[in-house]
Amino acid sequence: MDVEETQVMSRTGEFTTTLSWQESVRSRVAAAMDRFAGPIADLADRDANEGDTRLLVADFFSVGLNFSKYHDLTTDYRTGGESNDYAIVLDGKLFAPVEVRGIGQDLDLRNIQMARRLASQEGAEWVFLTNGRAWRVYHLRPEGSGVRPVVVVDADLADPASYHRNLDQLFHITREAVVHGRLDALRRWREAVEAAPLSGLVTEDSVVAAVLRELSERTGHPGHAGDAEEVRRILTEQVVARGLTPAETDGAPETDGAAGEAGEEE
Repeated sequence: MDVEETQVMSRTGEFTTTLSWQESVRSRVAAAMDRFAGPIADLADRDANEGDTRLLVADFFSVGLNFSKYHDLTTDYRTGGESNDYAIVLDGKLFAPVEVRGIGQDLDLRNIQMARRLASQEGAEWVFLTNGRAWRVYHLRPEGSGVRPVVVVDADLADPASYHRNLDQLFHITREAVVHGRLDALRRWREAVEAAPLSGLVTEDSVVAAVLRELSERTGHPGHAGDAEEVRRILTEQVVARGLTPAETDGAPETDGAAGEAGEEE
């Protein structure tokens, strides 16, 4: 149990688990989303340039995501071509390059080529890409002799219909969530629910047994030898698409719309 999530009741000696840090962080992110809605709309209305967008992004990192502009963010890695606008540094090491685009510019993989290279050189696994309105965070997944960027967080603050989803997405890239391992846990979840891992999961013994119990209740069939093998065969050959079985796929997910335009980073 996480010590930071556990409190001792002094009078009773009982333990109680609290998620107070998560609640306070979510409240702060929600307040920041509300506070920055106006400035984001203003910048979008005048199609603000990249420089002005950087100012908003730095403020949101500080106010909403709790990364200190003086300790956690740096411009030391910015290139002459104005790539790698910021970088997040934690415990003295590069955690993630941050690429900023003008608020009216669409985001795609072509925007993070320099950031991917920097991350690979410095041993970082994450890249942030934002135009102030949309926030996208990539995990650089090792693949072959290089890495492949896979979207783990994707939020669009200009979409009011996605308010709660955006809040949940941004929560995972707060400083607290990163330190507590929540961003990496989300990354592991994203990988676990890809087609190949799930196709293997549905044919495991525990899942087959659950299917057999449900079928027995529905049909009144008491069961006989060979039922499990029959269910597993049907799941493998007919329910799970042939191209998704673990033996026939590498489980590679889609990254984003520009996935076909960017090669692997050495």
